[in-house]
Amino acid sequence: QAQLVESGGGLVQPGGSLNLSCTASGFTLENYAIGWFRQAPGKKREGVSCHSTSHGTTYYPDSVKGRFTISRDNAKNTMYLQMNSLKPEDTAVYHCAAHRIWSSSSFVCTGLYSFDYWGQGTQVTVSS
Repeated sequence: QAQLVESGGGLVQPGGSLNLSCTASGFTLENYAIGWFRQAPGKKREGVSCHSTSHGTTYYPDSVKGRFTISRDNAKNTMYLQMNSLKPEDTAVYHCAAHRIWSSSSFVCTGLYSFDYWGQGTQVTVSS
């Protein structure tokens, strides 16, 4: 069964770092646009990092720009989200996603509402 499986969430103090991983099985991640999304209780889902293979672009909203970095390792069929200088407002469930689309990274993060593959989510809590 093709799927995405995340790992790496947890509890971290403000100013700390976390690196989330998301491994694909049953399909080749290299051929897909990828993204990380988060949702906190009572808030709308937010695309925090997206990369478009077709356009070679990466998108970050202002809320995480300069702090978060998306990357992928095609040999490991895995995508990552490096999160630095974490803030309490970054607390949320984080999901990875992949979608086969010819599109810019900004559209993947802000315009898509369904994806070919969606991870189960990992909790990130930023608190002292």
